[in-house]
Amino acid sequence: MLIPVILSGGVGARLWPVSREAYPKPFIRLADGQSLLQKSLLRAAAVAPGSEIVTVTNREYVFATRDEYRAAGVEDGSVFILEPSARNTAPAIALAALHVQASHGADAVMLVLPADHVVEPPAAFRAAVDAAQKLAASGRIVVFGVEAARPETGYGYIECGASIGGDAFDVTRFVEKPPLAQAEQFVATGSYLWNSGMFCFTAGTLLEQLRRHAPELLSAAKRCWQATPPRAGDAIHLDANTFAELPAVSIDYAVMEKAADIAVVRAAFEWNDIGSWDAVRALTTPDVAGNRIAGAAVMIDSSDCYVQSAERVVAGIGVHGLLVIDTPDALLIADRNQSQQVRAVVEQLKQSGNPAHKIHRTVVRPWGSYTTLEQGPGFKLKRIVVNPGAALSLQMHHRRSEHWVVVAGVADVVNGERELVVRANESTFIPAGHKHRLSNRGSEPLVIIEVQTGDYVEEDDIVRFDDVYGRS
Repeated sequence: MLIPVILSGGVGARLWPVSREAYPKPFIRLADGQSLLQKSLLRAAAVAPGSEIVTVTNREYVFATRDEYRAAGVEDGSVFILEPSARNTAPAIALAALHVQASHGADAVMLVLPADHVVEPPAAFRAAVDAAQKLAASGRIVVFGVEAARPETGYGYIECGASIGGDAFDVTRFVEKPPLAQAEQFVATGSYLWNSGMFCFTAGTLLEQLRRHAPELLSAAKRCWQATPPRAGDAIHLDANTFAELPAVSIDYAVMEKAADIAVVRAAFEWNDIGSWDAVRALTTPDVAGNRIAGAAVMIDSSDCYVQSAERVVAGIGVHGLLVIDTPDALLIADRNQSQQVRAVVEQLKQSGNPAHKIHRTVVRPWGSYTTLEQGPGFKLKRIVVNPGAALSLQMHHRRSEHWVVVAGVADVVNGERELVVRANESTFIPAGHKHRLSNRGSEPLVIIEVQTGDYVEEDDIVRFDDVYGRS
């Protein structure tokens, strides 16, 4: 039995301004219209048809994740293990292994896949998984290694030892993100592979290796598992108090760098972990000047640039080797060779309290989305879209009033003690202090314009009394 486990928790700070805390890297869409998360899901479903697919993600992302799976046509058999906060890969994989062992037995083989990879072609991926699954069933931990095509300081490396048949080798050692000179040596020897971050092992093998090399982590994971309520539908909500006791450590550090008898499958597929804008750039076909464009751009006397623009036309004159990433509320311009430094921008935004590190102008919610159109002293203007059958929480604001104008669809509104139906081109006013709720019982999206007025119009001025999504 092969159980795919998708890890979908990384924020992807180096892919700002598209990736943000509230809508992180796995949800980024590539040129073909699929998100990285959907690509991982479809890849998992293809190699394990009919199997349960376990996704470990933050509880704030579960609604958007379900939407992504629904849009990809893969819903049945999904189980979501929901983390209350980020604790790195070792706790996520340990808790997934406890679930797989409890549900499918210690001999069930886990295929661990990060949700931010591009892997092609599917046949080569399937062949590598088949080889890894056989080794995993024999009790070995298996990592997937990728041909090191160039010296890369942002990747980890695996040194191959003796051959154990086919494209599989014993692992001699792991080296994490070496300096350039060392990376050049690794590529020259031909005995080092990039560490893809994908793994294969039985649940029992992984838990045994944790017992040997990270016993405190395993004990904390077991306490968390025991304190976690029973599965509700497709979701397992991990207990927040005991989860906070888990050390924030990677699986590489907790197990891979310490365990013996690890095998590596030398994979024939092409792999990209989409860790920076330069990696995204590589997925786009260049023009004769080496410029790569996603969106609308005019480039004159310019070369070797990557331009991505969601809405506006970008024009470049006499520029070379630049990354230009334009979103409705933030613009990134960077030297291509400095793409790893985008994380520093995010840190500065955090320190200054700028919300651009966390949210987009359009924010996805379990019930739909809202877009901030304009904001100034004492007011905020939003466009709100409520999905069919969805409802906002029953809520109240202390310091702002709201005026709702329906643009499309039919709104069911609770406004203080009144319940009313508001149709297109009609409106209702909600004074500060009134309990209110907006619902869409129709079959089409409900679109409203919301005008907020008051001395404070930020999102934290909210009291939820009842919420179908468990946020009250």
